[in-house]
Amino acid sequence: MNIRAVRVEDLAGMQDCNLHNLPENYTMKYYLYHALSWPSLSYVAEDHNGRIVGYILAKMEEVDEQDGQPPTNHVPHGHVTSISVMRSYRRLGLAKKLMLQSQEAMSSIYRAAFVSLHVRKSNRAALGLYRDTLGFTVKNIEEKYYADGEDAYAMQLTF
Repeated sequence: MNIRAVRVEDLAGMQDCNLHNLPENYTMKYYLYHALSWPSLSYVAEDHNGRIVGYILAKMEEVDEQDGQPPTNHVPHGHVTSISVMRSYRRLGLAKKLMLQSQEAMSSIYRAAFVSLHVRKSNRAALGLYRDTLGFTVKNIEEKYYADGEDAYAMQLTF
């Protein structure tokens, strides 16, 4: 397995990985926006044939998450938009490696104070990774966050 920074030519493979694994899907424009705006924060995991088998899509927050306005006392922080690993490549530590790579870039390049993310309340595997392995804490529950009405845990990890 190889983990490296995302390139524009990886976006279709990332979208394919997302479509196979997650109920929330994004347009190609959204992937491109992340890749061009924060090229050092998103990564892919590729197999020995160069096929994308996992990815993390991340960004730096530019607006206040509560009201969508530019913050007055802005504390730089990153946000994991999406992370996915193909089923046949799970339990190999790829998600953890992708998370750590992105977090390191957020901290060292952008001087982020923390990273945030949302996770479905029912996603036990992701909760185990974020809370138990990486040390994230639940900051809030966002009711009906997902399109299907499921609640999300808003989680955070301070650097």
